[in-house]
Amino acid sequence: MIEDTIAAVSTPPGEGAVALIRITGPDATAILGRIFHPKIPAPRRATHGQIVEDGVVVDQVLVTLFQNPASYTGEDMVEIGCHGGILLAAHILEIVLRNGARAAEPGEFTQRAFLNGKLDLTQAEAVMDLISAKTPLAMRAAAEQLQGRLGDEVSGIRADILETVAHLEAWIDFPEEGIDPATGTLLLEKISSGIARIERLLSTAESGRVLREGVRVAIVGRPNVGKSSLLNRLLGMERAIVSPVPGTTRDTIEESACLRGILFRLTDTAGLRETGDPVEREGVDRALRIIEQADLVLHILDASVEINEPELREREVLVANKCDLIPAGAHLPDNVVRVSAKSGEGFPELVGAMIRETCGQHLSSGQSLAAVNARHKTLLESAAASLRAAATLVGAAEPPELPAIELRTALESVGQIIGTADTEEILGEIFGRFCIGK
Repeated sequence: MIEDTIAAVSTPPGEGAVALIRITGPDATAILGRIFHPKIPAPRRATHGQIVEDGVVVDQVLVTLFQNPASYTGEDMVEIGCHGGILLAAHILEIVLRNGARAAEPGEFTQRAFLNGKLDLTQAEAVMDLISAKTPLAMRAAAEQLQGRLGDEVSGIRADILETVAHLEAWIDFPEEGIDPATGTLLLEKISSGIARIERLLSTAESGRVLREGVRVAIVGRPNVGKSSLLNRLLGMERAIVSPVPGTTRDTIEESACLRGILFRLTDTAGLRETGDPVEREGVDRALRIIEQADLVLHILDASVEINEPELREREVLVANKCDLIPAGAHLPDNVVRVSAKSGEGFPELVGAMIRETCGQHLSSGQSLAAVNARHKTLLESAAASLRAAATLVGAAEPPELPAIELRTALESVGQIIGTADTEEILGEIFGRFCIGK
């Protein structure tokens, strides 16, 4: 049982129209009664009044009281909306702390919501994803996860594994009851079903990474093929210096662009060529390292000169720039995307190719976007491995105690995703990434 009361300023630092101070815990209502005039408001009704200390009015505020369990945290909770001065919000928080609350840790409001059963762990993580979303698709994915879609799917998998464990352990503990494992066939079917459901979730891991982190794109090619011009066109602004002088770009230039709801982290690189200039050579070496780390490589070619049939490599889109300057009768290979960084011609097709090469089919479809994150992926892979081991043991007619151990391990892994088998270390890692006041 949580016995203390916490408080924090829940709006970002800086000046604004309003600031929000939140209080939650068993003494939240009592603390409000000590500092709010004229009287404690009715629950769930924004009420105008004053924050008062030592008989002096500190500010005119709007206060809303949420009584447990009908609150975000599942406890008594108070929200004080004051004028948005930095010093004023800090002063009102100090008054709240002097009257019995303590300063909240990062993510502690959402952690209490989890501990009080208002959210499962996937929903708690979605709160932070929603706050930090940089694209409409990432925001939609976080909203779907906050609604519980991912948590419901994981809970369903856990329920199936639990049923299978119960079947096995009942047969182990009460053989006189004649509980028959159907010669392993039924158990194998259930285990295989669980593996298939886990694999469907794992298939969203790359989409989840793209939604949360964006796609790392390296823009590469020989000097003067229009790499910097292409970067500027994708960004919609003049970010990189464009010059006919070879070797103008000597260092990497990194910018982000939201294209059709997906975040692309674009890196313009130095022209790839042999050079005796040590500074330019370092730029070429950096370009090669960026290529190794990229999720997608845009290999820019000059369409104004003859292009031989290029070899298309994995994670690469071939882009024929300067298509407005193609000589009469010239032929371009079929595996290139034709664009003009000068006029914008071909850029819708280029963006489409970039999305197709980066799991765009899933992200642009009408399917659910609630995708697993790195923590979920690790636990799901562990659960799948345990289920496969259990299936092997059942298929080999090994003693039922052995597959039962593997199933219990899978159950533990899946439970950690939604928080039914949480540890203090996991909670600290997740909620430590939150901002204070959330």
